Amino acid sequence: MSVMAETLTRVYRAGVLEAESFPVAGVSDYLDERDTVVWVDISDPSSEELAELAEELGLHELAVEDVMGPEQRPKLDRYQTHLFLTTYHLSLDLDAPHLEGLEVYAFFNDRWLVTVRRGDGFPIREVMARCDRSPKLQVYGVGFLLYGLLDVIVDEYFSILSAFDDYYDDVTDDLFAEHSVEPSRQRHWFEMRRETVRFHRIVVPMRETVSALMRHEREIVPEGLYPYYQDVYDHILRVTEASDGLRDLVTAIAETNFSLRDYRQNLIVKKVSGWAAIIAVPAMITGYFGMNVPFPGSGQMAGVIISTLLIAGASLALYFVFRRNDWL
Repeated sequence: MSVMAETLTRVYRAGVLEAESFPVAGVSDYLDERDTVVWVDISDPSSEELAELAEELGLHELAVEDVMGPEQRPKLDRYQTHLFLTTYHLSLDLDAPHLEGLEVYAFFNDRWLVTVRRGDGFPIREVMARCDRSPKLQVYGVGFLLYGLLDVIVDEYFSILSAFDDYYDDVTDDLFAEHSVEPSRQRHWFEMRRETVRFHRIVVPMRETVSALMRHEREIVPEGLYPYYQDVYDHILRVTEASDGLRDLVTAIAETNFSLRDYRQNLIVKKVSGWAAIIAVPAMITGYFGMNVPFPGSGQMAGVIISTLLIAGASLALYFVFRRNDWL
């Protein structure tokens, strides 16, 4: 068997790390021994490399097809010899804006764990280091390794929620600013709203995925690990509830933006109408005194004085009336 590129391998014996960085060809040999658990991690495998590993461990063809196919929703599938977990490691770029979803797949049973990653963004070595810091829990084998993986993934969701909250706090401040928001800024809001919906669509199925793992897979999640998985599940619940609230907030911001836009537009129309009414009065008076027919004061200084006083008086009167009613 050829060695897979960008592959990490580990073997634990009775909860103690015994060897790592060995060829994938040695996986079967280690599994033939008692009290061993093997972890294989692959980054961006080709179809040939994944097929090679599938033959080595008996991975189901439908699960392999999901890994090589289009983007999947978070889920937990059960096959005859193993389980298959689909999840996402998320990161948020506020400037783009873009929510980067890195697929992380896990094939596992009580003796081995295979993680498959898309791209280089997932901190798999951080997961391994976290597992190494808890040697007493390593005796739980695959269940503990899988917990370390889920814990790192779910913890990052809180960082993204915090970034969304800070962003929408700034958006709320901009809504009530004196000047209207520029179109480029409004476009950024729309794109962030789209990424918020995508975040919600990814994290919500994780609740059922972790719950199913805790309910049905007692051979993977023994009693000693149950509190740790319960902690991950509680975190998922908090993220899901916060995501629901975030969506409500985004909807409220959009509705408020539309209402404020209509209010500002009506205010502008009201002011323009007020100035138009003020200007119409001098136009009417000068039009009357500019007629080519005799009228009181025609051709006399008195006519000039009367028309000027009428223009000034009527215009000032309208101005103060409109100001008092907040039309100007």
